[in-house]
Amino acid sequence: MKKLRVGVVGVGHIGSNHARLYADIPSTDFTAIYDVDLPKGNAVGKKFAAASAKSLDEFSEMIDAASVATPTNTHYEVARSLLARGKHLLVEKPITDNTAHAGELVDLAGRNGLILQVGHVERFNPILSALEKHLTHPRFIEAHRLSPYPDRSTDIGVVLDLMIHDLEVILHFVRSPVQSIDAVGVPVLSRGEDIANARLRFENGCVANVTSSRISPERMRKIRVFQEDAYLSLDYQNQSGEIYRRAEGRITRDKVEIEREEPLKRQLISFIECASTGREPRVSGFQATAALELAVEITKRIASSA
Repeated sequence: MKKLRVGVVGVGHIGSNHARLYADIPSTDFTAIYDVDLPKGNAVGKKFAAASAKSLDEFSEMIDAASVATPTNTHYEVARSLLARGKHLLVEKPITDNTAHAGELVDLAGRNGLILQVGHVERFNPILSALEKHLTHPRFIEAHRLSPYPDRSTDIGVVLDLMIHDLEVILHFVRSPVQSIDAVGVPVLSRGEDIANARLRFENGCVANVTSSRISPERMRKIRVFQEDAYLSLDYQNQSGEIYRRAEGRITRDKVEIEREEPLKRQLISFIECASTGREPRVSGFQATAALELAVEITKRIASSA
């Protein structure tokens, strides 16, 4: 099979990691970078032996598939332009900053027969894959995602920045419509909310309590799932997990054994496979749009309660 020519648009913190990994994946031909900061694009291109394009039009001539890792408010324009040119895309999360634009991108990719994958990277964390095997019918889910204040993504609030990771995973776990939402959040250092909590009740009776903060002194990426036969505890950051079960009148605890891998690398390899074969991505534009719709509704509830 001919190698796909792959590139990256936007080589800030996240995009530079995409470039690093594409350059190391044997099944790709990492050909091009485009960044509006041309000196930065030149430096990253030189580091990873890829051409640095001077425009998006020039970039599109050099690639068959690309990662879009630009600021969220530019995702729509960049992705629409590349999809119109017949390029397969992995767009970093959130897919866009509004649901109408997200729907347009999904439709455009579908009409053109293109892969549109979205960078909800936790779905590629080995610990999540391992514990999914034990998932039955979640009744209560608790998620915490905390980090120090970032130097990026401050154009959006913490719900679209961080919480959306957990919202997408929870929607994937529960697979039931949301019945009600209670949400609160406050801005501290940004115009949007920097800390937020949402309590979601689903039509099947499951309840999820989700907390995200980007003003925490510590980093935390944990999710706990309670179901009738077990309690599952996942630590995304440390790639560790435990399963608690009731057996013979007592509670047993088993650690989940996994082979640690970089989730982003797994995600990029999967994207290349999907772009090469036409296979449906693990997180499609449609699924990412559902997570975005929920995140936007939570931000609306926060704004209305302020």
